[in-house]
Amino acid sequence: MSQATCCKGSAHGTALDEAKLAALDAVIAKYRGSPGALISALHEAQEVVGYLPQEVQVRVAEGLGVPLSEVYGVVSFYALFSMKPKGRFKISLCKGTACYVRGAPHVLERLEKELGITAGDTTDDGMFSLDVVRCLGACGLGPVITINEDVHARLKPDRVPGVLEAYRRADRG
Repeated sequence: MSQATCCKGSAHGTALDEAKLAALDAVIAKYRGSPGALISALHEAQEVVGYLPQEVQVRVAEGLGVPLSEVYGVVSFYALFSMKPKGRFKISLCKGTACYVRGAPHVLERLEKELGITAGDTTDDGMFSLDVVRCLGACGLGPVITINEDVHARLKPDRVPGVLEAYRRADRG
């Protein structure tokens, strides 16, 4: 796929509006000719688009003159990058040692049941995405989840439905 067809709403993916496309091209131009700048370019591209679908990866690879396999290797290796769109409410569940022994697996199970998705996915309505992280740095408050910038500490599985409902209500306005 060439840049001419990338990101224009192909059968495979995401249509980017002209403003996002221009911003993506500016990111690529900023890093063109800079060896070792792939991670920085991908990070900024993800800031623009919200995630890194195949079409964006192709555009970055062609724009920076690096193999698509190298771009995909970086995107698939680092947890920072996502190839799927994230929800309006991004849930991160800590599975570090302290949270794990205090019940994080049970909280994760309840989140997955209530949302109808597994870790790494986004709900069909685009409201919630769920990710597991190694540590959120709140070990004394485990188990802990964050939803966007909000921290929910000492979370028990039976509190999960109420927490999610609060975000659903907030989203409805």
